[in-house]
Amino acid sequence: MSKVRIISEPVANVPWQERPEGLKDAPVWRYTENPIIGRNPIKGVARIFNSAVLPYGDSFIGVFRGEQVNGIPYIYLGRSKDAIHWDFEENKIQFVNENGEEYQPQYAYDPRLVKVEDTYYIIWCQDFYGAAIGMAKTQDFKTFTRIENPFLPFNRNAVLFPRKINGNYMLLSRPSDSGHTPFGDIFVSESPDMVYWGKHRHVMGKSSEWWQSLKIGGGAAPIETSEGWLLFYHGVSGTCNGYVYSIGGAILDIDNPSIVKYRCENFLLTPEEWYEERGFVANVCFPCATIHDSESGKIAIYYGAADSYVGLAFTEIDEIVDYIKDHSVLTQTDTELGMR
Repeated sequence: MSKVRIISEPVANVPWQERPEGLKDAPVWRYTENPIIGRNPIKGVARIFNSAVLPYGDSFIGVFRGEQVNGIPYIYLGRSKDAIHWDFEENKIQFVNENGEEYQPQYAYDPRLVKVEDTYYIIWCQDFYGAAIGMAKTQDFKTFTRIENPFLPFNRNAVLFPRKINGNYMLLSRPSDSGHTPFGDIFVSESPDMVYWGKHRHVMGKSSEWWQSLKIGGGAAPIETSEGWLLFYHGVSGTCNGYVYSIGGAILDIDNPSIVKYRCENFLLTPEEWYEERGFVANVCFPCATIHDSESGKIAIYYGAADSYVGLAFTEIDEIVDYIKDHSVLTQTDTELGMR
């Protein structure tokens, strides 16, 4: 029985692999059969990466960034019995407007998938006269209805909280410019109706640690726990060989998530394996989703690797929370309410 409680429905068939023998200090360990999704997985799609999955019934469902062979990214639907081996629909997701009419973005990438109450929300990055956030909703994974873009450009890395807080939907995002931005902090915004967004608050910014010294951005949907919201995010450093993307961890206040309670100074995962170091974009570990079981405390982390593959890693709730708390380093901008 875990001492830290995950507050969510149990997932009895959460994908899992025990910690490898000899790996003592790392709080997160990789699946030994990584990558779980290789190149050319679907006709017309060269690479799948930076994708999000969820339990669905007694199996699993996901939205996947498919880099088409024409270079245009789009979102594809996948299903799995074990959350490791995936079957993909050959055609990209067809979005419609509120009237049921076709309403496709020009491109869409880095999707997240979050269930709030009885509705599943897909959040992605798209073109809205510049890099911006697109959103859609579904209840059956057959009809995908786009809803209003939450923000003006330029913005990326939007992640919805899995429940309302103080009666409002909450959304993390990373304001930026329209290019491969060399800066960015995480902010949180709230909405009563998923249309009008406001009360924007700063959550946390880049830090002095090398792996998150350039910019940061949201990753998997926050996990509600008895210690606060557990957040896996990405941190970026600039090197003479380009950017390096690593996975970090923080715990946010349960009622005011702009307040950071703990923030790990160490990365949880950084590019070290061939499928993370070598690919279309080298040296990338980019978290987008977790599957977690509230009864056992097991957490499976899904991440994009080198913009070419999907990787899977594991941790346990007690271990990851203890590690973040034991290695926490906070700044004034972390602990304040985020208003100026």
